[in-house]
Amino acid sequence: MKQIEAVVANINDLKDGEMRQVSVGETEILLTRLEGKFYAVGAYCSHYRAPLAEGVLSGHHVVCPWHNAYFDVTTGDQLEPPGLDSLACYGVRIEGENVIVSVPEETTGLRSPAMAQFNPEADGRTFVILGAGAAGVHAAEALRVAGYQGRIVMITQDDRLPYDRTKLTKDYFIGKTSFEEMPLRSPDFYKEHAIEVLLNKQVKQVQTTAKAIAFTDSASSSDAGASGDSLTYDALLVATGGKPRQLDIPGADLQNILTLRSFDDTARILTLSKQKGQAVVIGSSFIGMETAAGLSQHGLQVTVISPDSVPFKKILGEEIGKIFQQVHEENGVSFKLGRKAVQFEGSDKVEAVILDNGDRLKADIVIVGIGVQPATDFLEGVDLHPKDGSVVVDEYLRAADGIYAAGDIARYPDWRTSESLRVEHWRVAAQQGRIAAHNMAGKAVKFRGLPLFWTMQFEFPLRYIGHAPSWDEIIIDGDLQKQEFIAFYVQKNKVLAVATSNKDTETAAIYELMRLNQMPTVEELRSGIVNLIQRQPQVNNKQ
Repeated sequence: MKQIEAVVANINDLKDGEMRQVSVGETEILLTRLEGKFYAVGAYCSHYRAPLAEGVLSGHHVVCPWHNAYFDVTTGDQLEPPGLDSLACYGVRIEGENVIVSVPEETTGLRSPAMAQFNPEADGRTFVILGAGAAGVHAAEALRVAGYQGRIVMITQDDRLPYDRTKLTKDYFIGKTSFEEMPLRSPDFYKEHAIEVLLNKQVKQVQTTAKAIAFTDSASSSDAGASGDSLTYDALLVATGGKPRQLDIPGADLQNILTLRSFDDTARILTLSKQKGQAVVIGSSFIGMETAAGLSQHGLQVTVISPDSVPFKKILGEEIGKIFQQVHEENGVSFKLGRKAVQFEGSDKVEAVILDNGDRLKADIVIVGIGVQPATDFLEGVDLHPKDGSVVVDEYLRAADGIYAAGDIARYPDWRTSESLRVEHWRVAAQQGRIAAHNMAGKAVKFRGLPLFWTMQFEFPLRYIGHAPSWDEIIIDGDLQKQEFIAFYVQKNKVLAVATSNKDTETAAIYELMRLNQMPTVEELRSGIVNLIQRQPQVNNKQ
């Protein structure tokens, strides 16, 4: 393929441990200097195309500033999700004091990771993945990356190939992402790498002793690979996610009372939203609040009902919760806080929601966003937690011999606190899917991920790293009203979690420092003079 080359820098422009974005023709490149050598890879993250030069450089990897994917800057290899692809790696040479980079005439800046080829003669085993969400998708690809050459079967009850579920309440919901952009991979990709995807398959039971999966109705499914109404496996990853919780109150069976979990849920809600009218959202969690923001932007009059006194109070604290409420109210959303829905009224379709104080809210559509229940009732022979039915796993994400669990259903030991955690975040699910896959493939890799979630409501972005079910204090650096801040959640003189807004580079730095267990002391944070970016093992050029 024809190459284009250009002088992109002088050798003295970058110090060791620095990076910058440069161009060769129309191709943007991330140029890095490490230990006297220069490296050039694609400039944008494979997840949502974030500019990696605005992230942080730590050792040989760059941390994406948006959702903290990791890439090796010497090879372009992706080391941590949420993206799937690696970065293209370009040729670099030095002539005198000039740094010259050559790139193919046509390049996207990305590449699929190197994967093993399917070879049943070399490996006759069958590995099954139940679920095609973040954990399942990343696990399927990671098995091939880890060198597994046997059969891979990914099973989903959905009727479509895996898609980006996070966009259902974000960009897709408000029209920033098209239908065509939602799938994570094409049918040809799965065919090329021999990853069988069975659609419309409802699991009836997993029989751990027999290592068999029974389906409710194989006749109605795309049945490539199932024998009759069952499928046997050598290793199994359960990544079935959660089922939306329903309200058990009179009138709950009326039409136009919906949850938002799947592509079909979003399609139904978007169809109903075209009629405008009154919408009621029950729940002030992230699903509820993101849905409220989306419905408001579609022109509906939206009211949020929640038993909490402030949205996100239990997760983010009262001060930040009030900022979210303020942003919503400025955009026309109303709140009924400290209240519960006790009844739905209507003939066939919902017409009103009755609150516990007797108030009656007119409603043409109701969205119930009160959390999810782990989808694990089909499992036998594994330890389910008595609180919520989640699958109890060890530090390798192993639930039993030959069985692993990842994502919303997995209750795992937190390496930082030894606390038993279950986290319902897309990136955690992706991380766990990858780790589980490597362990299924015969490696011994402990899960040492950090929880991370993000939200965008109207124009208010928030990132949250770590896990703090309670705290002694919140140290806030910045301006809440301007939505430019970092909030440190401290318990027993240790930072357990951090929330940020419009502090992308600092957020990437914080994630890396928490991962390395090198966060500043609480006393330093209280002083307000800590430069988080300069705390990295190697510092990039964005100061």
